[in-house]
Amino acid sequence: MTTLTHPTAPATAPADTSYVSAGPGLSFVALIRSEWIKLWSVRSTVWSLSLVVVVSLGMAAVMAWATTLQLASMGGATDLSVLPAADQAGIVLQAATFGIFFGQLIVAVLGVLVISGEYSTGMIKSTLTAVPRRLGALAAKGVVLFACTFVVGVVSTIGSFLVAAPMLAGQGLSVSLFDSAVILPLLGASLYLGLISVFALGIGTILRSAAGGIAAALGTLLLLPIVFSMIPAQWSTDVSPYLLSNAGSALFSTTTTMEPGQGVLVVLGWVVAVAGLAAVVLKKRDA
Repeated sequence: MTTLTHPTAPATAPADTSYVSAGPGLSFVALIRSEWIKLWSVRSTVWSLSLVVVVSLGMAAVMAWATTLQLASMGGATDLSVLPAADQAGIVLQAATFGIFFGQLIVAVLGVLVISGEYSTGMIKSTLTAVPRRLGALAAKGVVLFACTFVVGVVSTIGSFLVAAPMLAGQGLSVSLFDSAVILPLLGASLYLGLISVFALGIGTILRSAAGGIAAALGTLLLLPIVFSMIPAQWSTDVSPYLLSNAGSALFSTTTTMEPGQGVLVVLGWVVAVAGLAAVVLKKRDA
């Protein structure tokens, strides 16, 4: 006699839909949260962004101090209160934004490391597994990096103004932070730092190498304007204002010939071109 038994269906584990969604992978909000955690989980982020603030404040103090010494050496002609308001604002802005020229190099290095670090550790495979379409991961990195760099830029530039303005007030300069001729260039400098970080992120995505990416980003910002200035040709003079760092200075400097709006468009053109190429490379190449 045999005993009949009813076959039982194999137990199936409940599908986990809370973390990985079907098809495109994580939602963009989850990607933002993930990239935020990754960005702040490495010490280089804290060190780099802290250095931007310290360098900006320090350079503002040095520039204001140097300006005060220069005016003092001129004898009795040190009262600047007779200058037009725009000229007074220009002197204070020159000191308050001097640190941006150093800050752009720091955020460029950080932008490259954000993506090249994942390639060097192999974490990029986990990232792209969670985001099969890939471009969402790059976009989330760019959004998080831009937001953090912009906020740090605002803190740096406004802090630099608060350092420089009192030091120069002894020479008769009277400038309000909330004057549109002051606050807009300070915000423009912060915007420039944010865009430079995204530009460097694109460079790092294309080259996948920390050393190569940093060299390319700093070469574009520093060496390219020098090379163009040394070429004795009219076309070089015509092209020079459209280089990335030259156009970016129009966002906060009062000594450039380019209008701030034109500077924003040129810098955006650089960022969009590099980010677009990075998206194509990320989509086509294996991790």
